[in-house]
Amino acid sequence: MTLVATLIANPARPAITDAVLAEARRVTKTEHQPRILHGEVAAELLVPGTPSEASAVTELLREALGSEPIDLAVLPHDQHRRKRLFLADMDSTMIEQECIDELADVVGIKDRVAAITERAMRGEIAFEPALRERVALLKGLSVGVIDGLIRDAIRLTPGGHTLVATMRAHGAFACLVSGGFTLFTGPIGSRLGFDETRANQLDVADGHLTGQVVEPIVGAEAKRASLIELRERLGLGAAETMAVGDGANDLPMLAEAGLGVAFRAKPKVAEAAHVRIEHGDLTALLYLQGYSAAEFAA
Repeated sequence: MTLVATLIANPARPAITDAVLAEARRVTKTEHQPRILHGEVAAELLVPGTPSEASAVTELLREALGSEPIDLAVLPHDQHRRKRLFLADMDSTMIEQECIDELADVVGIKDRVAAITERAMRGEIAFEPALRERVALLKGLSVGVIDGLIRDAIRLTPGGHTLVATMRAHGAFACLVSGGFTLFTGPIGSRLGFDETRANQLDVADGHLTGQVVEPIVGAEAKRASLIELRERLGLGAAETMAVGDGANDLPMLAEAGLGVAFRAKPKVAEAAHVRIEHGDLTALLYLQGYSAAEFAA
């Protein structure tokens, strides 16, 4: 049996040097030469071991390279490495903000709402009641502010467009599934190139928020159910799926996916996910699948 160890740095801070690769080879006791995926940004090594040994090999590499700004993943080297279904969280994953916090900023209560958001994303409080509580605080806000927020306040996470475009160019289906709101996921999902988007619907009357969310709420189990539904619709096996997220409401979806990636995630999520990315941008998810930078879609 063979494993593949992938080493990933941030493109703005290349760190996969010859010395790093030599140390990785020594620690993993591999005779294989590294495959360079992108300069000093990403590389992979074939290493001996079984799937049950992947966690132990990962820890060996972390101990050896712990001072370097490098993400590490050790995964089975199998035929389903390149995924056919991709589900992504939006807030703090595909974009750098939490949309509900930005809405709260308009009415001057961002700190109050952001504190609730943080607790919910850490899994300290249940997602659904926390969402209802925060939306209630936005009652009366004009929906007309949303276009301006998307234009001026929302920033796409680096690498996201390339990630979606490359996977779709190689035949994958991409779905943006968010505990946020359709008023944001529609334009943002379109901009990023997703095939489909799913999110919560804010109740609106006379162009203003009523302070309520249209039920049922898209929470943790709904995200997991979306993955299962799309997987079955496309006739795929579990191993052919990948999901990415950062918050506690992403955990069931990440666990259900063949490859669940915690992206700059809350501690509880980073600990539970198959792989955690702390340094790289979203193109890291392509390197995890064995894509080289030369294969990225424009």
